[in-house]
This record gives sequence, structure tokens and C-alpha cells, in this order.
Amino acid sequence: MCSHSNDPHILCPQCDLLVTLPTLQYGQKANCPRCKSTLTTRWQEPRKRPVGYAISSLFMLLLANLFPFVNMNVKGLTSQITLIKIPQVLVSDDYSSIASLFMIVVQLIPAFCMVSIIILCGGVTLPRKWKIRIAWVLFHLKAWCMVEIFLAGVLVSFVKLIAYGEVGIGTSFIPYVLFCLLQVRAFQCTDRFWLWNQAVPAPVIAQPLRVGQSGLSQGLRSCACCMAILPVSQQTCPRCFSKGYARKKHSLQWTMALLITSMMLYIPANLMPIMITQFLGTKITSTIMAGVVLLWSEGSYPIAMVIFIASIMVPSLKMLAIAWLCWDANGRKKVDRERLHVVYEVVEFVGRWSMIDVFVIAVLSALVRMGQLMSIYPDIGALLFALVVILTMFAASTFDPRLIWDRSGIFETKEQLDGGK
Repeated sequence: MCSHSNDPHILCPQCDLLVTLPTLQYGQKANCPRCKSTLTTRWQEPRKRPVGYAISSLFMLLLANLFPFVNMNVKGLTSQITLIKIPQVLVSDDYSSIASLFMIVVQLIPAFCMVSIIILCGGVTLPRKWKIRIAWVLFHLKAWCMVEIFLAGVLVSFVKLIAYGEVGIGTSFIPYVLFCLLQVRAFQCTDRFWLWNQAVPAPVIAQPLRVGQSGLSQGLRSCACCMAILPVSQQTCPRCFSKGYARKKHSLQWTMALLITSMMLYIPANLMPIMITQFLGTKITSTIMAGVVLLWSEGSYPIAMVIFIASIMVPSLKMLAIAWLCWDANGRKKVDRERLHVVYEVVEFVGRWSMIDVFVIAVLSALVRMGQLMSIYPDIGALLFALVVILTMFAASTFDPRLIWDRSGIFETKEQLDGGK
């Protein structure tokens, strides 16, 4: 299979429906008629737009790291932090794990993704195998860019600290907000389907294609990396050289293993303190729920609700939803597939926002260091809760949403699935 073409057909990566892409005008997007997922979007200047946004965002990130980020004044004592100081303080408190998490998801991964967009869309001369690997990493790391979640955590920290003193923003705060907006826009303007077709045309499929039917019923699969349509029996994609199967291999087993582990950690994460506040020589420990109650009692109802929803409701409901999806995907009864798919999309989107409480603690720990007057330190509960969020994100990513839709037609044989379930 050495020939290539610009075939307008695409297998929906969410429900496996074979679709013929229409001719799109600038600004239009093509959605799957069955699960309503976005398949591709046509942007005007598809190379210049993402490159411009990515370069601008990197410049804003550089500025955000050069100057003070936020400051606080309590009874004449002033404290200020830079973004780079936050992990340094966490490391000094023997919480290198949280410091590493902060650096990876708030600075390193977003910066790498912006550089990747510049390389891939800007026509930088690199060996083909390097570009393929960069594209593979880019689209796998997008979900781990948590810049906007950290920014929300900073705003929540402001509300918590107002009760103790004056809180202000530093010179780098506005550049970081701009970095957040620009990197989101860069991701929006980078279309995966278009990018791969520009890099290397899709392999030709010799057999006739039946639009409106699932790929699996035709002996076809979609490459999880480059979205190329391939025969089920072909495990290695000739375009991006990644290996894959008709369905994610052992999807339900991996999902349930990660889910059970996260449930085991979730209980101690809520029972053990996540933060220690030292005020006038007295140490006060607080759990996630205690922080919500404190904010509510102080009249900060919206912030208390945000923390309660993000840190209590979302992880709990997410674990229940993933268990429900696995149960129904493994069953054989008739289900409302559209509703289940909406549940999956919600789970995949909101799960990362539970990290907001961890970022709140990171900001408070770095900023509030005023000796015996007032100091804040992270505690073991913060690490356990971060692990819960990470594990549930992995559980959502290992679940194959196409399993929800496989019962819409004839059940394929175990050999076709090739161990996918």
C-alpha cells in the first residue's frame, strides 16, 4: 500500500461511523451525523493563524516568568512570588511531586505544544519521522495543558486571602492571562485532520467504502494518531507508523483498573489534610471539605460552590460515570447511545478541572510565607487528590467510546476486535 490520495472519507474517532466530508467554507466545521463530534474545521490561513498565536503565547509565557506574579500584604509584611518560585517552595517543603506536576502541566507541556505547532504548521525543515513523532506527542498532550485551570486556581486563592490582607497582581499576571488565551486559540486553529493530510496524504483503501456504516462492519479501523482509514488486519499505520487495533486493546480492563485505584485513593484524599495553616504559632490542618465549609461560613458562596463542585462532586460523579460507561459497554441490553456519548464527553472535559484545588494550595503555599504570623504548607492529602485526578483522566482516555456504538449493528467477531475489549 504505497500509493496515496486526498480521500474525503473519514472514520469518526468517537463512534466509528464512515462519513464523507462535505466541501467546507472558511470558518465551517464538519460534525459526525451520529455522535455530533467535530471531525474537522476549515480555517482561513490554516498555517499562519496557529503559528502566530503560538509565537505570541510563548512570548507572553516568557514575560510571565520574568516578573512578579502576585503579591500580598498582611499587617505591613509583604510577600510576592514569581511563577518559577512556586515549584521551588514546594520542593523546599519536600513536595517535589506536586512541584513537578505544576511545572509539567502549567509550563513545560503548554510550551512544548506551542513549539510543536510552530514546527508543524510553520513548515520547519525536519526529517519526516521527527515531524510524525512531534505530531503524535502534540495531540496526546493537549488534554494535559492546564493553564486555564491554574489561572482559575489563582483567582480562587485571591478570594481566600482577601480575608487576611491585601492581595494584588504583579507585572507578569496580565501576560500570563494573555498566554492562557493565546494558547487556547492556537489549539483551536490547529486542525488534526488537515495537518496530517498536508504532511502526508492518507493511504489508499482498495475496497469499496460504504458511507453511513461503521468501519468495523467493513473490516476497517481509524488510526488513533493520524486518523487514516486502514484495514483492521493492518496494525502498523503506513503514514505515521503507529501501531493500533480496531478498538483500544483491553480498553475496559485498563479503565476499570485505573478507576478502582482512583477510588481507593479518593477516600484518604478526602479524609487526610490537604493544607496546614500556621497562624500566630498555631497550626491548623484542613481537608477539602473543611475548606469548602470555611469559605461558605465567610460568605464566599460562589467560590465555595466552585471548590465543592470541582473537588467533591466532579471526581465522585466522574468515577460513577466511568463505571456506568464500562458496565453498559460490556453489556448486551439496548441503551440510549446518544445519552451515553454525552456522558463520556462531559467526563472527558470536566475531569481535569478537579486539579483546581491542588493549584490553589500551590499558590497559597508559595505566597503565604510570613514566619510565625502566617504561613501555609501543603499536606499529604493534596498529593493523594492530585493522583486521583490523574488516574481518572487516564481512565477516561483508556476508555474507547466506540464501544458504546458497536451494538448499533451486527456484533463483530472476537477475531475482528483483535483483543480490543
